[in-house]
Amino acid sequence: MTTTPSHPTDEPDPTLQAASELLRALASPVRLGIVRELSGGGKYVHELVAALGVSQPLVSQHLRVLRTSRIVTARRQARETRYTLTDDHVAHIVLDAIRHAQE
Repeated sequence: MTTTPSHPTDEPDPTLQAASELLRALASPVRLGIVRELSGGGKYVHELVAALGVSQPLVSQHLRVLRTSRIVTARRQARETRYTLTDDHVAHIVLDAIRHAQE
């Protein structure tokens, strides 16, 4: 049996709010492609540009969104920055969504 709050509020459940923000951060074909590419391991920006076939500024813009959302992390290595997924859970979500769209 599910109980309902005695005083409903207009505030959404914090967990649902967090899930919504995650999905909003992923709501771009380029960002989905970045996560797909990073699911195989860390990559440099030039590797993502080559794999996705889009411009470097566009990839950098989308990486900024993913970093802000804590979906990817960046680590400076010499003159380049290597990007990795923060955890594998997001990769599973994205890869499942891509497989579902292919059905």
